[in-house]
Amino acid sequence: MIRPRKMKRIELTVLEKDTDTVIEFLGRHGLIQFSSAEETPPPENRSETKFRFIEEKLERLNASALYLELELPTYPYETTRLPTPEDEQDADDICARVARLKEREHEKIGEKQKMEDALSESKAFANLNAPFSELDQLSYLTLRVGRLDPQYVDAVRRNLMDRAAIIPLDDGRVLAAASRKGRFALDSELKKQGFSSITIPKDYKGIPADLLAGLEERQKSVKSELQEIDMEKKRLQTVYGFRLLSLAASYMMYDVTRKIKAKLVSTKSVYFLSGWAPADSADNLTAELLRITNGRIGVRALDPNEVESVRNGAEKVPTALSHGKFASSFEPLVFSYGAPLYGSIDPTFFVAVFFTLLFGVMFGDVGQGGVLLLLGLLIKWRKIKFLDGFKNFGGPLVYVGLFSMFMGFLYGGVFSNETLLEAPTRALTGFLADTGFGRLLNIHETSKILHLMPEKGSIDKLFYFFGFTLFLGVILNSAGLVFNIANQFFAKNYEKALFSKTGLAGALFFWWVIGIAVRMLARGRLHWFDIPCIVAPLLCVFFGPLIWRIISGENPKEKDGLLVFIIEGVVEILEALSSYISNSVSFLRVGAFALSHAVLSFITFTMAELVGRDSLFGSLFSVAIVIFGNLIIIVLEGMIVAIQVTRLQYYEFFSKFWTESGVRFTPFRFRKE
Repeated sequence: MIRPRKMKRIELTVLEKDTDTVIEFLGRHGLIQFSSAEETPPPENRSETKFRFIEEKLERLNASALYLELELPTYPYETTRLPTPEDEQDADDICARVARLKEREHEKIGEKQKMEDALSESKAFANLNAPFSELDQLSYLTLRVGRLDPQYVDAVRRNLMDRAAIIPLDDGRVLAAASRKGRFALDSELKKQGFSSITIPKDYKGIPADLLAGLEERQKSVKSELQEIDMEKKRLQTVYGFRLLSLAASYMMYDVTRKIKAKLVSTKSVYFLSGWAPADSADNLTAELLRITNGRIGVRALDPNEVESVRNGAEKVPTALSHGKFASSFEPLVFSYGAPLYGSIDPTFFVAVFFTLLFGVMFGDVGQGGVLLLLGLLIKWRKIKFLDGFKNFGGPLVYVGLFSMFMGFLYGGVFSNETLLEAPTRALTGFLADTGFGRLLNIHETSKILHLMPEKGSIDKLFYFFGFTLFLGVILNSAGLVFNIANQFFAKNYEKALFSKTGLAGALFFWWVIGIAVRMLARGRLHWFDIPCIVAPLLCVFFGPLIWRIISGENPKEKDGLLVFIIEGVVEILEALSSYISNSVSFLRVGAFALSHAVLSFITFTMAELVGRDSLFGSLFSVAIVIFGNLIIIVLEGMIVAIQVTRLQYYEFFSKFWTESGVRFTPFRFRKE
């Protein structure tokens, strides 16, 4: 399309009970961009406190997913729905199961650490020549040995948690170990549960062997229990993993929905939503909203000029573009500069054509272009995770790769080799030479269709090639001028459309000078009318503001004085002359980079031939040079060419007509791509 899609302001009046359903529908299908001008702070009766339970539920689900080592969804899934009461019950049950297992694991990890500390400390003092009764005064540990009814062992562990380790021995005996700072809690709990200590003989030295064995046995037992917990964790992951992530996505959607509702203008029973939608989808949107609410919704569609915030400049109408696969691949390039202003000319298709053309001219090689094509296809395939970050480059790489291959056939290069295509090129040119079309264009049989490297008999073709790049510059500059004139007329800025250096006056000057240059190259001559045809547009640029004030019926007197008027006019003309010259000559870089590409390819292949003549080692080294040289050309020069083409688009093309950026149409979606 030449211009962006027409937009409508959609205003919805929705009953409170239907609001979630409407927001879910809009977010799932990406049909409307909410208007920022309508956002209001949440009223007190719909404060964040009311929806705190949603955040708490989402936090619990996310924590459970992380514990089970599940990859949390970034956005709701395509099939995600807002949670139901059954979903809420499932979420509570699953989170409770996971929380119990997590608590049990935490308890066992703490107990395992205590066992390791106790065992390490006990072994350190096992052979110490000191009474056992004094060891708890000398070491990290407080040790208690005695009898405790087995039915109370778990109660002691539960009450002391990770502050002590309780190790059952034999015959109802237990060994209790705690840090020195935890000994009072240990003694108090043991006493409460009926613990009776066993007296160790005063002359007994070190740590009793059966106590060490008990510590080691308990350590093994705790490790075994941790393994069981790990197996249970994997089982929960298998049984509840998908359901858990689905619930997390549902509550994520619910969280987004309530945040949107908090910003809407509302009464106790009605919400008011407004936003922008493409005009061609407004009827279908209305029909679907009526269907899902059973007619319980008020819908009003307004043209942009009927919206007060647009008329007074407080809000810009978002710009939505509509293209086929080819042009849409280059939309990111356009939007990286800015969004086209709503109602202006959409330059995307023109950018796509010229980006592909200029890149191919500067990077012509069948093999190297094929590498770019393959890389673009791999990115579009979306199966290689590493390439996901380059998804915006997939489409452009496919098209520039294809055109680079085409130009490479004209240049006669395949991975810097200039001999592989000689036979097919001779066959094609020989066939064309024998046809009426070939005789009309004076085509002869040749090994190369386009000669970039200076060779005997090819210098003229090289100059023609540089002339072709200047012609591309004229086309691109002219398109920018036409776009600017049209955009200024659309915006009713008639003075700029007619009398500015990038308006009709400047364009006529540029085109007439180009016509004179073409005529002189064709061995023509200047005519008497060339002077007035050059001077008249420049005078219009100089006196443009004065002429427009006279046409529009304003006071023609210059407010800032005659001197300021003259200086501004002279500066405008000088800018016009310098910009037209520089913007046109700038396109010689296309030929220069095409020539440098050919030179690099020639050097690579020549070096490979020189080292690969005499030996097997030389042949292997030759192959290495070809591979390494082509890698340098593809990566380094590919980046340079892409930068130069982008620069030509931005500075020589966009600068002619891009005076203000618009707002990109970004419809509300739960799932972003």
